[in-house]
Amino acid sequence: MKKINLAITGCLGRMGQQLVKSSKSSKNFKLVSITENRIINKKISGLRSQLNSESAFKNANIIIDFTIPKCTLEVLKIASKLKKRVVIGTTGFSKKEENLIKKYSRKIPILKAGNMSLGINLLMYLTEIASKSLGDNFLSKVFEVHHKHKKDHPSGTALMLGKGIAVGKKKDFYKLVGKKYLNKKAFPYSKKINFNSIRKGEIVGNHKVLFSSGKETITLDHEAFDRALYSEGAFTAAKWLISKKPGLYSMRNVLNFK
Repeated sequence: MKKINLAITGCLGRMGQQLVKSSKSSKNFKLVSITENRIINKKISGLRSQLNSESAFKNANIIIDFTIPKCTLEVLKIASKLKKRVVIGTTGFSKKEENLIKKYSRKIPILKAGNMSLGINLLMYLTEIASKSLGDNFLSKVFEVHHKHKKDHPSGTALMLGKGIAVGKKKDFYKLVGKKYLNKKAFPYSKKINFNSIRKGEIVGNHKVLFSSGKETITLDHEAFDRALYSEGAFTAAKWLISKKPGLYSMRNVLNFK
């Protein structure tokens, strides 16, 4: 089987480095291009990093992007022109930016996931089921812990889980978003979905969805120990996306969750 030509953006980021490392042992992908938001003199994995541009992506069949929203939209603009597929692991998009991604997906296949982990996507699925089953008799909140270097909060995964709660209730997520706490030892339930983010140490990721009726509490919990699981998930998503038509997809489609 011929290998798929791969471009990785944000090659010096934590996920970018992991993706570059994992690509070396990949049976399905050949790394042909890496990009960063600044010029780097040294080579990485035998490649010289470039700025995001048509020349950087011209030989790639697919682009994997774990950067920041501004960079992702720049990548999508170029990819749309070149008709390149894009896997997005970037988080922290505004509603306006989400709509721009949908617009680009009419021209090219895009797979966007706040988390590429099989376990997290199963947690999302279970969150929707729990939220639907428990209804308005239970209040809900989302708790997450990540390494001290993570800038955005709540994490994209935490927001994804919040959307799962909203989907279960058949309500608009943006109208259900409550308070967003940072580094609080405890945080309350409310009629909306409150979030609490902890940033400390080198923790890969821990997410909890909690439902409470006041008489009992149900907790759905996922903890990640190795960042490699995210790169493995991203490669699985990229391989799946390579044969798809233009559209906006998620890991739910890859894993065939209903």
